[in-house]
Amino acid sequence: MRGYIIRKILVVLLMILPVFSWSGCKKQKKCGCGKDILFSLDEELLDYSDIVYNSDGTNAYFSIGYSTYYFCNPSEMHAAFKDISADDQILLSGDAFWECSYLMNASNSYYYSLYKVYNIQVTGLKSYLYGKK
Repeated sequence: MRGYIIRKILVVLLMILPVFSWSGCKKQKKCGCGKDILFSLDEELLDYSDIVYNSDGTNAYFSIGYSTYYFCNPSEMHAAFKDISADDQILLSGDAFWECSYLMNASNSYYYSLYKVYNIQVTGLKSYLYGKK
């Protein structure tokens, strides 16, 4: 009789114990502009031709190595981009965030682990005039 009660208590403990020991889910970074900042670029040196704008200035992106950055604010930065000469290099600053469609697909493919895609809230876009008069 005593062994029967002990076994029942052990079974109940085995069922209840995981509830108290479960630590929960790890918070995943939020994607999209203005969410969780992953890192910042501070005066990243780019060639003028590295930044690609569409004809009306509503979409822009650039690549650094295997990473592509899509502007969160392309229209806002379009005037500053047009003011820079095509012969100049550019210093770009801004905060980077995960791009949502990339983040959703990243766990499904080896390709996505090599080529990263970010959104960037560009805060500075200016001409780099080192060595020019």
